[in-house]
Amino acid sequence: MPAIAPSAVAQPGHDCQLCPRLAEFRAENRQKLPDYFNGPVPAFGDDKPRFLIIGLAPGLHGANRTGRPFTGDWAGDLLFGTLLELKLATGTYDERPDDGLTLRGCRIVNGVRCVPPQNKPTPAEIKTCNTFLKAEIAASPARCYLALGSIAHDAALMALGERRSAFKFGHNRRHDLSDGRILIDSYHCSRYNTNTGVLTPQMFKEAMAQVKEAAGL
Repeated sequence: MPAIAPSAVAQPGHDCQLCPRLAEFRAENRQKLPDYFNGPVPAFGDDKPRFLIIGLAPGLHGANRTGRPFTGDWAGDLLFGTLLELKLATGTYDERPDDGLTLRGCRIVNGVRCVPPQNKPTPAEIKTCNTFLKAEIAASPARCYLALGSIAHDAALMALGERRSAFKFGHNRRHDLSDGRILIDSYHCSRYNTNTGVLTPQMFKEAMAQVKEAAGL
């Protein structure tokens, strides 16, 4: 079956009200930060990816500002720098959605599309937004996934119809799913994780390289 064009995938509207707390926070940010994107952040990358990178949610001054996943904060510096190093991206990452950066063979989507207060979505918000993650996965030819952090890991399993109890999160851990698809975990590439030594650039590169190999790139 041919992949569905990304434009045809179910997407939340810019004024999505499905999660009242997130909608209220977005409205507050539109008043405080009127030049920001301040909406559900769409996926970014290859239209026919070999693997999907699944993140947590937009950062307030990162993707919530720029409208592109991981663009404009430290997590993006490490993520896009690693993608460029592994030749999974071309161009230059300049923390702007119009910097010309292009992803090759991969696509980035967040488990929760809107920025949550304190970067912590609730279980109900994760479940509600999982509808859109499921749609992204269903429309993609990808059979491999890289989950950034335990919440993204759980959201990916939910979207893929797998039992969380069967697949425990672990950095650089590979999970062979029931239908032959592959999920690989990484600690989230946040500034906190790198500053505390939980995740090093080399550790992140190893996880990314493993999913690149699993995807046949």
